[in-house]
Amino acid sequence: MAPTDTAQALTFDLFGTILDLGGSLKPAITELLNREAPATSPETFWDQWRTRQRLEQYQDTIMMVGHAGYLETVRRALHYVFRLNEISPTENRVQELMAAWQGLTPFPEVVPALERLHNQYRLVVLSNGDPHYLDHLVQNRVHFPFDDVISATGNGAFKPHPGVYRRAAHLLTLEVQECMMVSANAFDCVGARACGFQAAYVNRYQLPVEDSPFLPALTVTNFTELAEALL
Repeated sequence: MAPTDTAQALTFDLFGTILDLGGSLKPAITELLNREAPATSPETFWDQWRTRQRLEQYQDTIMMVGHAGYLETVRRALHYVFRLNEISPTENRVQELMAAWQGLTPFPEVVPALERLHNQYRLVVLSNGDPHYLDHLVQNRVHFPFDDVISATGNGAFKPHPGVYRRAAHLLTLEVQECMMVSANAFDCVGARACGFQAAYVNRYQLPVEDSPFLPALTVTNFTELAEALL
């Protein structure tokens, strides 16, 4: 029996896995920087923003002084990166780039692959996003009827906190090994595997996985390959 044969539910990361963050946000970043700070590279600014946001999430979880929420970590990271690039984080600049997060767009192959996978698996969003924000993105941006949408907010911690994965399995009335985390973030796959989940790494960005014993059983480059491997 292959490692993926017992999976009944596929739990999907949203940001960067289903939704194309860079492709969706770089136009707004470019427009602002061309106007306000033309010497600053939009690509570098985006890389710094995304990296800092993950650090904000880890810090939020580790400090345990109250869960700030996903969009708040995005905002805090944006403030930091503005200052890192010697740009004043005025309210108008922050609001301009934060507004772009409402218009995130899925990668083009995602929905056709989900339609194929839905014939065999329960398809679930398992995301660090705030509940109301996830509802907006699923309904208005992805346009796909997932079987469930689960936010890490219910745990008061961000992935890869183990409680996020275990609570998801509990809510789905499944054993952890009956769930497969599908993510383009290697830390997400490693965190899920450490909790007993199966994992599929959608390596969209051609990045290595962590040096860890908890490696994904399956690695693909996009959702088309994912569907081919699982069906």
